[in-house]
Amino acid sequence: MVRRVLVTGGGSGIGRAVARAFAEAGCDVTICGRQPEALAETDGGRGMTCRLADVSDEAQVAALFDAPFDVVVANAGTGTAAKLSDTTLAAWNQTLSVTLTGVFLTFRAALPGMGKGGRLIAIGSTASLQGGANIAAYAAAKHGVLGLVRSVAQEVAKKGITCNAVCPGFVDTPMAERAAEGLMKRFGVGQKEAEAMLYAGNPVGRMITAEEVASAVLYLASEGAAMVNGHALAVSGGEL
Repeated sequence: MVRRVLVTGGGSGIGRAVARAFAEAGCDVTICGRQPEALAETDGGRGMTCRLADVSDEAQVAALFDAPFDVVVANAGTGTAAKLSDTTLAAWNQTLSVTLTGVFLTFRAALPGMGKGGRLIAIGSTASLQGGANIAAYAAAKHGVLGLVRSVAQEVAKKGITCNAVCPGFVDTPMAERAAEGLMKRFGVGQKEAEAMLYAGNPVGRMITAEEVASAVLYLASEGAAMVNGHALAVSGGEL
């Protein structure tokens, strides 16, 4: 039976790589996001279903589940670098609304129709596992995602469903590009120097690829991962 997969934030970066990996594996893939052109580019003729949705909007998330999914990947997230003293309440609320509440709404809407063998997978971050200067809102949201995952895992275990998180370090995505641009302005360095600062904590010495994160997601969605539940799978080259 062909599995139905939903990937939120499927218009770019990790979401795009995850959606394409599932499509290549023969799954029936639905992607959602707020930019139709980006979703269409992710699809690129692969036969995905593209849905417009803001994951921080309860009604829009609920509308995605007009039919059940076997695998749900909550990938949508946002965040900007700022000192705590410079973080506005609006920026704090926006980060938590998309990055944490969006995962809550997605998983909550997914569960009523999900049967045995179902997979809930959140894209966390190494910021789910450790703090960092100038990322208080983002780290708080990602810590919350991991707490949510670990709690849901215990609720769904007896139903034959698993709930896990993939926690990558800096991935070569548009979000990392924006982070590098911020470092370039702050420290007056070039792009290569800024990128090196981002992955300085990665012992491998390079940025992680979105495809490497997608591979971890596919593993957690596999039958072989049936006993992996409530786990934070770090994809960080040994940083953690």
